Amino acid sequence: MTDLTGLTLTDARDSLAQKKISAVELAKAHIAAIEKARALNAFIVETPEKALAMARQSDARIAKGEAGPLEGIPLGIKDLYCTEGVRTTAGSHILEGFVPPYESTVTANLWRDGAVMLGKLNLDEFAMGSSNETSYFGPVISPWRRRGSNTPLVPGGSSGGSAAAVAARLCFGATATDTGGSIRQPAAFTGTVGIKPTYGRCSRWGIVAFASSLDQAGPIARGVRDAAILLRSMAGHDPKDTTSVDLPVPDFEAAVGRGVKGLKIGIPKEYRRDGMAAEIENLWAQGIAWLQAAGATITDISLPHTRHALPAYYIVAPAEASSNLARYDGVRYGLRVPGKDIDGMYENTRAAGFGKEVRRRIMIGTYVLSAGYYDAYYVRAQKIRTLIKRDFETAFAEGIDAILTPATPSAAFGLGEKGSSDPVEMYLNDIFTVTVNMAGLPGIAVPAGVSAEGLPLGLQVIGRAFDEETLFSVAHVIEQAAPKIAPPEKWWA
Repeated sequence: MTDLTGLTLTDARDSLAQKKISAVELAKAHIAAIEKARALNAFIVETPEKALAMARQSDARIAKGEAGPLEGIPLGIKDLYCTEGVRTTAGSHILEGFVPPYESTVTANLWRDGAVMLGKLNLDEFAMGSSNETSYFGPVISPWRRRGSNTPLVPGGSSGGSAAAVAARLCFGATATDTGGSIRQPAAFTGTVGIKPTYGRCSRWGIVAFASSLDQAGPIARGVRDAAILLRSMAGHDPKDTTSVDLPVPDFEAAVGRGVKGLKIGIPKEYRRDGMAAEIENLWAQGIAWLQAAGATITDISLPHTRHALPAYYIVAPAEASSNLARYDGVRYGLRVPGKDIDGMYENTRAAGFGKEVRRRIMIGTYVLSAGYYDAYYVRAQKIRTLIKRDFETAFAEGIDAILTPATPSAAFGLGEKGSSDPVEMYLNDIFTVTVNMAGLPGIAVPAGVSAEGLPLGLQVIGRAFDEETLFSVAHVIEQAAPKIAPPEKWWA
């Protein structure tokens, strides 16, 4: 039998339905792969017993003809999603001992459809980071290496554990979250597909909050079709989340293979930045050529407020984070460090529980929300956000169906190579992705080539609100046209 972890989610689904393999066999293969890949530090919590129990239930349902859309498919869960009875940490010391008594809506949807949980995946602390180096449980190491080098690389962040696990064939897919690029950037760094759906497409209930008006759940998978299958199960209206939109969930998989003939693809001139790496510029040009060859019309467009997106994002997101993270005080759950009085306990708990990057963002957020600075910073950033959204609305109103941009300004970089002396250097990794969050739009990252050092590079497709179907059809054309990227060599096994 072929290596079961080498299948795609689509292949595994079909093989299970045809009873060529069992869910227990699949689960055992992935559990073994995870045990051999601990050098990657992708998982914070492994749940092999739970996986096997769920797999046995899946096999029983398949035997009765009661299989769900994801029956028996082993998945990894970003440790930002609350999982009933399984420790949930958000990558932070302050939540190290927290075991939720409830299940997030998105993971509940996956279990409803028959998926199997392999464990909880590592991430930047409270999803704050672009490299997965801020986790209390240590950095995730990318399964990728530069050609001829053993330097450990970052998998991107904050969903670095999700991207690394999918790229290393430790799971068929993984849940992730995207506040400013945390699905799309790690997907681009690891040769995987990641989609940030429209804000409101997936429930945020039971997901530890970073910035509530920007956070959105989505999947990372090995291919466009796999991502479409996962998103269909993850999405849906949830009355427990007031930002969840009450719209029917389309059959996203049906949009894969629809093609791009007759579509109008916009190319924003503002994304051509001074000093852009030549290989990123060339990749973008190649993506344009592929879409043209497949029958799409290419049109230059302008998104004039793009240059303000990154600074505005780094006001709005920390402001919301400082409010959301006020709940971690050592009183009700998580870490508690005693003090001489209640104020001392708060101070000691938060000082010991939060890492450097989280403390930095809380302080920035508290500052921009404080009296005398609120109008100058936060209100102005929200006005810029409205203008960014209007730029996209104008482009779509003029007949643009989707927008093609680079996903990242470079390939993956080494551990410790960025941001150690200047945090802004790390923040610049989000330059192509934050506009999508600020506007609440869907965006997908799809592998499109490799760098001169043999590392994956990705392109990003941005769509109209709640038109993820077009993103899947455009991304699939790119996926089919791009040279196939072989999986990373298993240096960790």
